[in-house]
Amino acid sequence: MQKPIVAIVGRPNVGKSTLFNRLAERRIAIVDDIPGTTRDRLATEVEWSGVVFNIIDTGGLDPTQVGPGKNQEPLSIGSHQFIEQIRQQAELAIQEADAILFTVDGQSGVTPADREIAESLRKAQQIVDDTPFPPILMVVNKCESDQVRQNAVQFFELGFESMHIISAIHGSGTGDMLDQLVKVLPEGGEEEEDTSVKIAIVGKPNVGKSSLLNKILGEERVIVSAIPGTTRDSIDTTLVYNDVPITIIDTAGIRKRGSIQPGVEKFSVLRAMKAIERSDVALLVVDAFEGIKSQDTHIAGYILDEWKSVVVIINKWDLIEKDTHTMVEFTKFVRYELNFMDYVPILFISAITGKRVDQVLPLALRVQEERLVRLPTSQINRIIHRAQDKHPAPSKSGKHLKIYYGSQVRNDPPTILLHVNNRELAHFTYLRYIENQIREQAPFLGTPIKILLRTS
Repeated sequence: MQKPIVAIVGRPNVGKSTLFNRLAERRIAIVDDIPGTTRDRLATEVEWSGVVFNIIDTGGLDPTQVGPGKNQEPLSIGSHQFIEQIRQQAELAIQEADAILFTVDGQSGVTPADREIAESLRKAQQIVDDTPFPPILMVVNKCESDQVRQNAVQFFELGFESMHIISAIHGSGTGDMLDQLVKVLPEGGEEEEDTSVKIAIVGKPNVGKSSLLNKILGEERVIVSAIPGTTRDSIDTTLVYNDVPITIIDTAGIRKRGSIQPGVEKFSVLRAMKAIERSDVALLVVDAFEGIKSQDTHIAGYILDEWKSVVVIINKWDLIEKDTHTMVEFTKFVRYELNFMDYVPILFISAITGKRVDQVLPLALRVQEERLVRLPTSQINRIIHRAQDKHPAPSKSGKHLKIYYGSQVRNDPPTILLHVNNRELAHFTYLRYIENQIREQAPFLGTPIKILLRTS
């Protein structure tokens, strides 16, 4: 049964992301003192008193701020361009929610924006069996001092019966709030094992990662913009494709280390790196018009460091003037630049026109299947013995590496353990040769092979 969904909504800078991180018991949402930092929805699983539910963080909802030039709190750089989209993201979360945590700032007091949001939330409620749905719990945050807690009674004017006075940054009051929350949630909060295939969409800023996700889903799940750096959090989206559950993780663009701005963007890059860590397959999106740049190879290196499978997606192929040899020549160029990943498949697409986007998920799932392949020990030893007969290992200090036998000790990723006479005699070029011999029999498409050595 699907887990209940709880949405945290409110105007910018009331501490929604801090509350989200407090409930998640780890830092997931990017937190910044500048209003407008959170743009896309974030979701994570929370358990309280045996009840499991998903909680969604949303962008700030401020109906009084419709664009630049208003006398409102300063938004983070560029965020005024996203006001309407932030509102849409929050409203989508409200539509999906089984309960709402309407968060306000106890230090600022009641504002016109709070009143308008409260009114819109009440209008969104439906009456089910004489009970308003979804239930709304008003959360007065930033109540660290006694005076602020005493002044919180002014928020009763917003018309909500359930009010919880908390400090998300310190955690005070959140336990009582959660006790009340789980009482109003519908049944169905049992914990489920996540067996979905995790696919992370990674790449430099502005290569079309969010556009690709939206084209795959056929809905505006994340904000899409031509401005680099729009997606600053990792966004998980679940779907079922050909009866296979999939979790797609859209991430912020990864810039060169020296180009990363402090604060919000720094955490965005960390978020993208963590997305790679928890993925099974990474879709490395490259801008066809720019070609392979050094940062593309750096990101490919991050993926390889985590031993993740990968598909290289050449996006914006519609912008390239082509003849019968263009794709072949571009493929050679990609192979040359990513020569340490010669096993990866390359797919040329256009996320805008939809060209070949329908091939992305089938190819990613095929790569995931290859990641789970386990070879019999007898087959591995036949490959190793033939490889040594064809090309013995070069000598080192007059001694030769001898491989006695090998076996695959795990998959995900495929890991081969070789028993040798002296592991110090092994050179990486010869191990690369052994890997290539294995791939001739079992390609492990898009998947790195980890080779371990043990002196016997």
